[in-house]
Amino acid sequence: MRLSLRGMVVAAAVMWGGAILLVGLMNIVRPTYGINFLQMTSSVYPWFHSAHSLRNVLIGTIDGAIDGAIAALIFVGIYNALVATDQPKMPHA
Repeated sequence: MRLSLRGMVVAAAVMWGGAILLVGLMNIVRPTYGINFLQMTSSVYPWFHSAHSLRNVLIGTIDGAIDGAIAALIFVGIYNALVATDQPKMPHA
């Protein structure tokens, strides 16, 4: 069974971008929340900084969504290629 490329890309983009968005917003409200996660994230994404501003949270969200989409694209490509080589060919009736 092959995976849906569009479904996985959208799901991964929403999940990873949404995680950064939620932690970033919580950090604005409560500055001690998610500091380690935001620092780690800012070390990976060059345009994202863990400063307490809505602009930075939105930049991190966009970076995370793009990164999640790319990761899903690679994963689905590899998975579907492996599944295609593993399934026996069915004769036409």
